[in-house]
Amino acid sequence: MVKKISSICIFLLIIVFGYIQKDELFLVVKQGGTLSVLISMLLVAICVFFPVIPYPILAGGIGAVFGATMGTVISLSGAMAGTFVLFYLSRYGFRDVAQKQLEKYQKVKEYEEFLLRNSFLAILTSRLIPIIPAPVITIICGLSQVHWLPFFIASAIGKIPNTLILSFAGAAFNSNKLFSFGLYGLYLLFILLVNFLFVYRKSAKKSID
Repeated sequence: MVKKISSICIFLLIIVFGYIQKDELFLVVKQGGTLSVLISMLLVAICVFFPVIPYPILAGGIGAVFGATMGTVISLSGAMAGTFVLFYLSRYGFRDVAQKQLEKYQKVKEYEEFLLRNSFLAILTSRLIPIIPAPVITIICGLSQVHWLPFFIASAIGKIPNTLILSFAGAAFNSNKLFSFGLYGLYLLFILLVNFLFVYRKSAKKSID
């Protein structure tokens, strides 16, 4: 009981702190410097729990300040730190509460079956093609028997393309806004198309059955 209450308190404190301090923290990010790097990672980590700043805006802003390569490293590091904390909170903290919430969603049940068959591939695919929200994937994995190492590696690899595109678009924003918007627009269109094909395929399969 103590572990559960402590985990929920930590979860809520992270969200409240990020929401209250988001403007001040984002202002520090724009200033650059060593402190800005640490604050950037912290903001990205908080966004894993709750999007106090939309991730495309945050990662793009970090890319604009630090450049595409460094921006990718910073955003990816922050995202993985937040993901790792959420994974362990789900596994050792509010496990019962999370399990009851996830049981309401049919897609989650389908994903759990896929996860049991091939955990690394399931996690990698879900990160590359976000049909299910990333925090939900992390919670499912935390509740499952998936070992932390394949979870961490697959998640890191799967997050690289999205983070790289956002950072590159952010870095190019000042010099070429049209290219920046176009780059992210194409990526978003690709994700929407894949999601549509996935839903269409599932609907067609149910019709045949």
